[in-house]
Amino acid sequence: MTGSRLDLTRPQILAFRRRAGALDERLPYEPDSLRRAAWAGLQDSMPRAALLSIHTRVEDTGPSAWEDPSLVQLWGPRFSVFVVAACDLAVFSLGLLPDDAKGRRRAEDTAARLNALLGGGRMPYGVAGDALGPNANSLRYAAATGTVLIRWEGARQPVVWTVPRPEADPGDARLELARRYLHVYGPGTAEAFGRWSGIGARYAAAAFDALGASLTPVRTPIGDAWILVQDESAFRAGPGPAAPARLLPSGDAFFLLQGADRELLVPDAGQRSALWTSRVWPGALLVGAEHADGLVRVDDGRDGGPSPLPRRHPRRPAAARPRPADRRALGRLNVGSVRGERSAHQLCPQRGRREPGLHGRGRRSRPGVRPWVPFSNIHMEWQNPLLNVGFERLGERLTLVHYDGREPGIRSADKVAGLTCRDVPGCPEGRARPLP
Repeated sequence: MTGSRLDLTRPQILAFRRRAGALDERLPYEPDSLRRAAWAGLQDSMPRAALLSIHTRVEDTGPSAWEDPSLVQLWGPRFSVFVVAACDLAVFSLGLLPDDAKGRRRAEDTAARLNALLGGGRMPYGVAGDALGPNANSLRYAAATGTVLIRWEGARQPVVWTVPRPEADPGDARLELARRYLHVYGPGTAEAFGRWSGIGARYAAAAFDALGASLTPVRTPIGDAWILVQDESAFRAGPGPAAPARLLPSGDAFFLLQGADRELLVPDAGQRSALWTSRVWPGALLVGAEHADGLVRVDDGRDGGPSPLPRRHPRRPAAARPRPADRRALGRLNVGSVRGERSAHQLCPQRGRREPGLHGRGRRSRPGVRPWVPFSNIHMEWQNPLLNVGFERLGERLTLVHYDGREPGIRSADKVAGLTCRDVPGCPEGRARPLP
């Protein structure tokens, strides 16, 4: 660890994180771009959050981008579901292998028993867990050996299978994981890395000590921290052009933060409690100096901090409106459209009436961004032609952003074929008709 402490401001830090996270300009769709988007892993705890994170960073992202052959899904940091580059499997598995003998033996024994049970096949993890006992969740320990991959659709149990162990040293993988963390989340501390990775403060501190001369000390508005020596010039560089807006799903790396790191990103305590709730985190909208209806705003640090979200906002200046490429990208992904400026009430314009919410509670209708069909698995909506048509038609008339904030694991109702306009919250009966 070298050099005197470099003073970094909040705008410098957030500008670096945007550039490192490919949030200023989307990358071309290719394996190298997907790897860069997943440089610190893409958390996928909310069904298809990883896909939305890819869409935020990579052009021409389609609904199946998370299944690209260059990517794999596994239980990664903190045993959460992550999507990572296949060539980086060792970093996000062996890099988390416990250092203590008991923990390592538990991981390797679980992996060996699972491999023997599967015999080269695949199996729902609940079935595999019941066969191995006593708790299916204990299968997650085996992921740190680098031999267990999963496929999780969101509404159903993950399917698990085994692969050959990566040819990498766990110690080297741990150091690379720390470097990845600092490049995407930096400036950072050993304590923060320990929380993010789940390895704990003791082993995280050992990893930072081992990085030695590759780290530079810095002073930030929330205290002393470290950055990579190779990133120092990028931190010193002034902020470049920022994208007009970026949709960030729950668990996106830009705000997957804990403790004081949250204060740096969102100085206002009230807005921190709205962005990082006690249950499922909502999505966020990253903008330069604009507001957004229905989503928590995270600004870019250039105007002194975020401001409260109004229910209505004036038409955005032309420079801040999404570009045609961004509109086309949202249309391909079927998660929303930005072709208009009208609210959701122009589909069902009975303002002020009581309407049932998704969970059966009445509420006043109001402009904003809200789920419009009662399903928890977004992936199912992309596969259903009725709902695709509905998204396209709404996109011609509304500013629509689709997001489901409920907890993952809720089974979706199998009533797609009977969906009518009556199923859309607030739609007047006179317009009830089957969607073509």
